[in-house]
Amino acid sequence: MQKIVVLDGFAMNPGDLSWEPLEKLGTLIRYDRTAPHETLLRCEGAFAILTNKVVIGKELINQLAPTLRYIGVTATGYNVVDTAAAKEAGVCVTNIPAYSTHAVAQMVFAHLLAMCNHVEHYSHQVCNEDKWTTSQDFCFTDLPLKELCGHTMGIVGLGAIGMAVAHIAHAFGMNVVAFTSKPQAALPPFITACTMAALCQQSDVVTLHCPLTPETRHMVSGPWLAGMKKGSILINTGRGPLVDEEAVAEALSSGHLGAYCADVLSQEPPSAGNPLLGAPRVQLTPHIAWATQEARQRLMNCCADNLAAFIQGKPINIVNK
Repeated sequence: MQKIVVLDGFAMNPGDLSWEPLEKLGTLIRYDRTAPHETLLRCEGAFAILTNKVVIGKELINQLAPTLRYIGVTATGYNVVDTAAAKEAGVCVTNIPAYSTHAVAQMVFAHLLAMCNHVEHYSHQVCNEDKWTTSQDFCFTDLPLKELCGHTMGIVGLGAIGMAVAHIAHAFGMNVVAFTSKPQAALPPFITACTMAALCQQSDVVTLHCPLTPETRHMVSGPWLAGMKKGSILINTGRGPLVDEEAVAEALSSGHLGAYCADVLSQEPPSAGNPLLGAPRVQLTPHIAWATQEARQRLMNCCADNLAAFIQGKPINIVNK
């Protein structure tokens, strides 16, 4: 049977999913993680490679090309693979589109509600600090609470995730504005398209859902942040380098930015010197928005479907046509 190598499978499947869909397609060899110096040896003789973050560059592709026919990226972004080199070598590269839409949209509101309702804080105060037990009133509050209804959410990018976020915001009674390439006529009536400047000026919450490109790298800069409504919340579940982290930390320290919530950073894992780690009103999660069990199962299923379709001569989700 043909050799299929999973180079970094732990994040996708730490043990709670079955590898059976892929095991049916060949001789599956799985590694939780692969260091750069281990990649060539582990991939020798492979018909198919599955990678999430392990880089598959031109030199490696050319070394493996005699047997390698397929590279499956177990993510939506595929910048870890030299797709041009793969095409030149006759190697098909696929990705997994839209598997985590609902999971990421849910994380946006997990962050936002945590900032507005402080559930974890209050639970700790009640269960560990006896603050309610010793309260003179029937309730206890030491942090302000905020409703979403009637406030404005600005969405930068209306792809699948951005649109899912828009629908949830609308259900909460929020006004929704968006910076998008889509014309107003193509949008649901509850979404108003606007310029980036207008979005920043009027939004109480801004959430980023645009791709990382040379044009959007450090899109959120000092001047961009200065244009935001004072006290507003910025949420980033897209890509870390969309924001200039030094500028965000400065805006938080000055009090202009109300809070920064992110599931992604410019370097992952972060260095100890990342300016956001010591900044006020920061809420960070370790790149887990995509990782619900349901989303990872969809990822596994699509990964197997992609490879099966390629083996059958009817490839899907190709990114290097």
